[in-house]
Amino acid sequence: MAQTNGADNAIRFDNLGLRFGKDSDWVLQNLNLEIKKGEFFVLVGPSGCGKSTLLRVLAGIAEATEGQALLASGPVTGPGPDRGMVFQSVDAPLMDWLTARQNVEFGLKIQGMGRKERREVAAKYLAKVGLQRAADKYPRELSGGMKQRVQIARILAIRPDIILMDEPFAALDAQSRRLLQAEISKIWAEERKTFVYITHDIREAVLLGERVAVMSAAPRSGIKSCRTIDLPYPRDEFDARFGELARLVEADIQEEVSKTWED
Repeated sequence: MAQTNGADNAIRFDNLGLRFGKDSDWVLQNLNLEIKKGEFFVLVGPSGCGKSTLLRVLAGIAEATEGQALLASGPVTGPGPDRGMVFQSVDAPLMDWLTARQNVEFGLKIQGMGRKERREVAAKYLAKVGLQRAADKYPRELSGGMKQRVQIARILAIRPDIILMDEPFAALDAQSRRLLQAEISKIWAEERKTFVYITHDIREAVLLGERVAVMSAAPRSGIKSCRTIDLPYPRDEFDARFGELARLVEADIQEEVSKTWED
């Protein structure tokens, strides 16, 4: 019988390790972590610690060298419709010959959704990312940040059980970023999908996450700490408790960053 998670877990990493060749050092090693079904889980850590690599293992586009990543249905063996990933790059993998709306509709069409319904769903999610006026524009007519928002809308529209986001707002201006942080938090609260979210922004991590895990510095990265963010939504960045939690997460990261500096 295939090994699976417990009923309350969407994701589990068991002694996960990864390296890119037998003579190379381990990127990840002995990594153990459980993420609950419907949880908004945030990963932070020093640059190069393997956050994106871990997300790619979960997406099924990178393969663990040892250990395993487990979903409720069993081990991750490749990509699947139960997971959707928003990549970090502003050069989002959009189809240049389709408009923004058609790009969002594409996955819905593959799922077999009728034309009228998928048009309505695409319009809904384009509005959520502030692109309703750009629905009929082609990718070449969009800025890098707008392309990234189309990518976000496309993944949200297909409503996978697990949504993976690798610094999705890094290319956006500050105001768009704040608006989308609020919208993503609202979508999560309404739909209770499992979110696994990577960011370098500590305040963003505390603003969005139910739990925030700090990864240890490379090589042989694992989970250094995992803090519960016991604050009600929507969160107030100027609240004293918010600031205290942000400082605790930052201290964990700084301790790991200091290990990478040479004397």
